[in-house]
Amino acid sequence: MKRKIVSIDEEKCNGCGLCIPNCAEGAIKIIDGKAKLIDDRFCDGLGACLGHCPQDAIAVIERDAPEFDEEAVKMNLTPNKHERSMPLACPGSMAMDFRSGKAGVSQGTSQRQKSELRQWPVQLTLVSPEASYFKNADLLVAADCIPFAYPNFHTDFLAGKSLVIGCPKLDDAEFYADKLTELIKRNNIKSITLVNMEVPCCFGLQRIVEDAVQRSGKVLPIRQTVITIRGEKQY
Repeated sequence: MKRKIVSIDEEKCNGCGLCIPNCAEGAIKIIDGKAKLIDDRFCDGLGACLGHCPQDAIAVIERDAPEFDEEAVKMNLTPNKHERSMPLACPGSMAMDFRSGKAGVSQGTSQRQKSELRQWPVQLTLVSPEASYFKNADLLVAADCIPFAYPNFHTDFLAGKSLVIGCPKLDDAEFYADKLTELIKRNNIKSITLVNMEVPCCFGLQRIVEDAVQRSGKVLPIRQTVITIRGEKQY
C-alpha cells in the first residue's frame, strides 16, 4: 500500500541526532554516522521530526510501505540491555568544528590560558565518525579522568588534535571499539595518541584502541602515555 512516510537524505545528514528526540515512535536511529529509518512500520508519517533537522535532510514522501504498527512500536520502545546504557540524543550533541574560529580563554586566572579544544562533542558515544574535525586528524583518545588528574592536559596532549574521551569500565567497550573502527575507516587519521590512567581498568581503553585499529585494516602509530592518580606522567 502507498502511504506517507519519512524519507532521509543521507547525503545531507551529518549525524547530529537532533531528529531522534522528536520521533516519539523511535523510528529513527543514528547508524554509521547517519540518521536512518530503522523500520517502516515504526513511522506514522505525521512528520513530527520535520523542522528539527538543521541540514533539511528529512521529508515526508508517499511510497509503498507496510502499515504503521502500534504494537511493533511498543516493542521497539522497550529498551534492551544495551540500549538502556545509551544516552538519548540531544541538541547539545550536534557536531561543531572550532578550528576556523578563536579558541576560548579562561578569564578567572592571572595568566590567561587558551583552550585547545577544536570540536564538540568529545564523548565517544556522541561523536559522529563522519564529523569534519576527524578528517586528516591526529586523534587523541583519553580516559574521562585524565583532564581532571593531569593539569597540563590542553598544552601537553590536546593541542592540534581531535579528541574522543571514554571510560572503559563504566561504558560499553564493544560499542566503543565499533565506533572507533568506523571513525578510523572513514577518515585519514594520521596518528593516535592514547592517554589513560594507571588504574588497571583504564587499560581497557588501550585494548579498545588497538582492536579498533586492527579491525579498520589501517596501520597507525599509537603513542601511549599513562597518568598516575596523583597527576604525574608514569611513561
